[in-house]
Amino acid sequence: MTPFYNVMGVAKAALESSVRYLANDLGPEGIRVNAVSPGPMKTLAGAAIGGARKTFKHTDANAPMRSNATLEAVGGTALYLCSDAAACTTGEIIHVDGGYHVLGMPQSENL
Repeated sequence: MTPFYNVMGVAKAALESSVRYLANDLGPEGIRVNAVSPGPMKTLAGAAIGGARKTFKHTDANAPMRSNATLEAVGGTALYLCSDAAACTTGEIIHVDGGYHVLGMPQSENL
């Protein structure tokens, strides 16, 4: 759960479920369905979320790679998914968040 995210969290959960169902339904037609899930980013839309700066700093300090997503990283992931290199990738939610999604708690130095 993400504080201040409100209905956006519900919408993203629905998107992730839809990706899995659509991948199964459309796979026989050769259609791949995936989604990219970036972590906090310094964008105009992200600034509208309450506590955005604090969240950005927290993920930057605690993600395994000690970094947040960048537009270039998200674009590169999308490019991969559109390329033949992802020919057998479907039904996936690819996190572009420096590994933050794997954590259960902050890094020990940030406790």
